[in-house]
Order: sequence, then C-alpha cells, then structure tokens
Amino acid sequence: MALIVQKYGGTSVASTDRIKAVAERVAHYRNKGDQVVVVVSAMSGVTDKLISMAKEMNAMPAEREMDMLLATGEQTTIALAAMALHAMDIPAASLTGAQAGITTDGVHSKAKIKNITPEQVHALLDQGNVVIVAGFQGRTTEGQITTLGRGGSDLTAIAMASALKADLCQIYTDVDGVYSADPRIVHNAKKMDRISYDEMLELASSGAKVMQSRSVEFAKKFGVVFEVRSSLNHHPGTIVQESTPNMENVVVRGVSLDKNQAKVTLEKVPDHPGVAASIFKPLSESAVNVDMIVQNVSHAHGERATDLSFTVEKTDLAKATKILAELRKNIGYQEINTNENICKLSVVGVGMRSHSGVAAQLFEVLSETGVNILMISTSEIKISVVIECVQGEVALKAAHASFVS
Repeated sequence: MALIVQKYGGTSVASTDRIKAVAERVAHYRNKGDQVVVVVSAMSGVTDKLISMAKEMNAMPAEREMDMLLATGEQTTIALAAMALHAMDIPAASLTGAQAGITTDGVHSKAKIKNITPEQVHALLDQGNVVIVAGFQGRTTEGQITTLGRGGSDLTAIAMASALKADLCQIYTDVDGVYSADPRIVHNAKKMDRISYDEMLELASSGAKVMQSRSVEFAKKFGVVFEVRSSLNHHPGTIVQESTPNMENVVVRGVSLDKNQAKVTLEKVPDHPGVAASIFKPLSESAVNVDMIVQNVSHAHGERATDLSFTVEKTDLAKATKILAELRKNIGYQEINTNENICKLSVVGVGMRSHSGVAAQLFEVLSETGVNILMISTSEIKISVVIECVQGEVALKAAHASFVS
C-alpha cells in the first residue's frame, strides 16, 4: 500500500464530466489499496471569471477580499469531486486548505506556506477516506484566508506530499509531461522522460506553464520527487528530480517564452549609493517580484544620472507603477515609462555549466531571425533575453530549432 498525492489542474476538472473522470482515476488507485490525497484547482475559467467580477466592483480590489473570493473556486471543486467519489461508493472527504492544516504568512494573494500540520488528513485517511484538499489556499495563524498566487495548487500538492511523507506525488495537467518548448507553439517539441529540479525551476520561472516555480523550489528544498503527467491518458509523464551526471550531456534541455512580462524604465535616476535600495525595497515589501534589471549610464543626462530598467509580471505592473509614482519626489527621477508588449525568451540546461558558446549561438540565431534584444540576463544554467512580443513565437521556434531539434 502506498500513500499517493495527486494534483489536478483547472483543465483536468474543467467540467462535471472531467471531474467524474478524475474520480475514476482516483478510484483506480484507491481500489488497489493505496491511500490517496487529491489536491485540486478551481475549474478552468472560474478564477478568471471571479477576478473579472471583482474588477466590476472595484478596479483595484483589496487583496484580502480577493483571497476570500478566489478561495471559493477550489472549494467548489473539492465538494464536487467528493460527491463524484461518493457516487462510486468510495468514501471521501473534502477539506479547505485551512482544514488540511496549511498555515501561511499574511501576504494576501502571494502567501508563502509556513507550516503544514496534517493531523486531520491522516485521521481521515486512516478511516479509509480519499482526502480531497483545496489547492492554492491556506490561512494565517490569526485565521485569515490567504491564497498562494497563480499556480499555487502545485505548491499545495508538493508541500502536502512532503508533510505526509508520501510515496508518490503526481501532478496531472493537460499535457503528457514537460516538453522542450510549448508544444502548442513548437509542434516538434520533445517530451522529456526526466528533468532536474534546477532545469524545471528555470523553465517554470521563465514562462513554462507546466509548473509553478515556487512549487519546484519547494520540491528541490525538501527532496520531493514528482511526476508531471496528463489526466487525459495513461501515458508515462516526466519525472522531476535532482540532477545526475549524465543530464549534463544535454547542453540545452528546453526553451521557454514568457508573455506575462512588462518592462519599467525610470529615466534620469540620480546616480549615487542607496538609490537602488530605495526603489526595490518598497517593491519587495509589496510582494512585487522584479526579474531582470539593467542600469545604463547616459552621458546626455550628466555624470550623476542614469536610466534604470527592470521587468515585473504584467499582473504586478499597476501596483509597481503606483508605488514608484509615490516614490518619485524622494528619489528624484524624471520620468517613468512602461512597456507591456515584451516577452522573455530563455534557453535552459544544466549542461551549460560545462559547455561554452550558448550565448553566442542564441544571439546569432536571433540576429539571423531579425529579432532585436532589449535586455539580457544569465545564470549558471540559463540565458534569458527580453524581446518585442510580436517576435516572440518566431524567436522561440528559431531558438528551439537551433538548440533542441
């Protein structure tokens, strides 16, 4: 008998028929004698609809109230999934994130898990139940409902698998596994049998939509090996694990395109110590994640002025702009410009640690394709460039053809 944690995303539970199909899959494991904990997302489209309704009430709704609203999406799914299992004479019990013992910090809309005390989950499993947990949510020690950010159900599943010391963690989605690029754009993208935590983390943080980056980071930290696979068939998926020496034989494992990026440029920023801290600290305190940063000294501005550009997620742009506008008087920059028509293209592979020339090859491919590079960022196993989004898919296909095909 094994203890299995399974997570089903929004497309996997998009309708009552899909929820019934999930129940049948869960029943297969349960009937073999396994204990099963199921983590589910809101039904596909529900979260977007709730956000739209909120913005009809208020263009910038309070984040505490947004958490109260969005948490209802997953709660609908857990109840329906439990009912589907009951109809098959399988005992099941649904739990909210709070009831499952998930405690978070108090950052609404992007809360971090502080602790999981799964006593109630264990008790229900011991009584013979399939336990169905609402993903994406938890509560603070004061009892406030919080959400973990988009894709937070992945994090719920990985964290629950760690807390329960599960034998197996499966992340079910609408694709067969992790691909070398988005197969909806690059039709000859290759499915990988295995990928390292580091590669998966870089791909996830660079726009690959298969997994939330924080969930991969959590899995790496606590050694949770998991499988990404499709809920639409029974094909083997992609195992995500610690890297092995033979993984470095592949220089580039995958290419990703992140369309959820916006660029912010502050012009004529005073160029002296402490200015960068006065800009980025308030953004950090407001949970605005800054990705790529480029500072250019412009002689046209004089010796003590500079232009500072950085990228944030589009969903954080309004918040970031509001914060920076409030800081303008104290910082003394001249103007703020934003650009939402950008994408981030990334090539990722642990093999880059021991192979040279990847950056040069990427720049040459983009040059031959007529793609202009706006910003560049590198890590040990990743090279990212910001480009105009109108050229994004062309650039993705060209980079994939050069490195992977």
